[in-house]
Amino acid sequence: MRTRLLIPVFGAIILATLSSCGTRGDNNHIVASEQIIAESPAPDSVFLYTPGIIEGFDGRLVVAIDYGGPGTSILDGPKSNLGDYESGNQIRVMLSDDNGKTWRWTSTKLPMMHEILFKAGESLYMIGHSGRLLITRSDDNGETWSDPAILCPEPRWHQSCTPVDIHDGKVTLVYEKWVSDGHPWPGVGPVLMQAKVEDDLTKVESWKFSDLYNPDEDLEASRPSGIPVSDPGKAGILETNVIRVYDEKNPFYDPSGKSVVLMMRSSNGFPDIGVMMKGVEKPDGSLAIEKLQKNGRDMYFAHIPGADLKFYVLYDPESKLYWLLHSQIDGRMKDRRRLALSFSPDLLHWTFAGLVAVGPADNAARHYATMIIHGDDLLIVSRSGDEHAKNAHDGNIVTYHRVKDFRNLIY
Repeated sequence: MRTRLLIPVFGAIILATLSSCGTRGDNNHIVASEQIIAESPAPDSVFLYTPGIIEGFDGRLVVAIDYGGPGTSILDGPKSNLGDYESGNQIRVMLSDDNGKTWRWTSTKLPMMHEILFKAGESLYMIGHSGRLLITRSDDNGETWSDPAILCPEPRWHQSCTPVDIHDGKVTLVYEKWVSDGHPWPGVGPVLMQAKVEDDLTKVESWKFSDLYNPDEDLEASRPSGIPVSDPGKAGILETNVIRVYDEKNPFYDPSGKSVVLMMRSSNGFPDIGVMMKGVEKPDGSLAIEKLQKNGRDMYFAHIPGADLKFYVLYDPESKLYWLLHSQIDGRMKDRRRLALSFSPDLLHWTFAGLVAVGPADNAARHYATMIIHGDDLLIVSRSGDEHAKNAHDGNIVTYHRVKDFRNLIY
C-alpha cells in the first residue's frame, strides 16, 4: 500500500509518497519510501539531472543536484560554460540535519555539471566540469563551497555521480574525457585519478592522472560476436564506478591493494551488459587502466543488471556483499521507470533484491540514482519525474528514498 503525505520542506509544503516494503526478491513490490525533495521551476525547460548524496560530518546529509536544460537562463547565479544546452548547467546543494526528514537549500550555486561528491580528511569535495575539469571544497560541512578550481584546462570532460574509493590514505576515482572532437556520442574514455586525502585536493599538483583509455578498438573487436549491436561508432562506455575488492577468494582481489575494479555503463544495445576493467597504481607510482583478468584470461563485457544506463555499486562490509542500484526494463521495454536493487558476493553473480521505486507514467522516471549506507538503511536520491516531466530523460523532480533494514532483503 502506498500513502501520500504533505511534508514541510524549505519553508514550503512538499508532497511525499511513502511506499510499504514488499517481499524480498519480489519483482512487483516496492522496498523503499519516497519523498520529493526538489522540483523544477519550469518542467518544460529546466531539468533536474543526476543528484549525488554523501554523509558529511556529525550525521549531516548533503545532496547536490545538477540543473540543466534550455531554460536554465532563468536561474539565479552562474552557469557552466559547457552544458547540456547553450544556457549551461548549475549545481545546487541541500542539507538535512534530521536524518532526511526535512531538507533545506544552501546558498550554493556552482557553474558546474556532472558532479561527484566525496569526503576526504576534514573537508567535503565535489568534482565536476564546465568543459574544463573542476573541483570545489567545503570546509563547513556543505554550507558553502569554494570557487571551482581548474584541475585540467582542456575540454571536454564527462561523468555522472559514481562511487570513489578511499583506501590507505588515498582517494581514487574516474572522470571521463572526450576521445576526440566530433566523435559520436558517447565518445568518452575513462581517466583514473588519485590523490592523498591529507592534501589540498583543489590543487592540480595533488593529483595523478592516467592516460585516457580509448574504448573504440575493444568495442570494434567485439562486433563479430554480436556485441555491441549499435551502429558503428555509436557504442561506448561511460559513467564508471570505482570498486575495491576485499574478499581474498574473489578472482579480482589484489593483495597489494594497488588496483581497483572499474565497472562501466555500456551503450551496446543490451540492457544488462556492461564493461569491467581495472585501475592500477604501478610500482613507479603512475596510474593505468588495463584489462581485468579472470582465470588467466582477459575479460571485458560482463553481466551487470541495468548497465545500459548509469548504475551505482556499494560494498557493505557487514553483509560482505556488493549492492547495485540500477534501472530495470519493464514489459514494454521502458528502461527508466523502474529503479531496482540487486546484490552480489563477487561482482559477477547478481541477485534481485527488490524495487526501490517505479515512476507513475512513462515520462515519470526513477533513474540515475546514487546511494549511501546509513546504519541499517540505504539512503537513495534519484533523478525523477512526475506527470509534468517533459520526458523520461528530462525529469522535473528529485526523490529521496530509504530502504530500511536493507540487509533483510538478502535471501
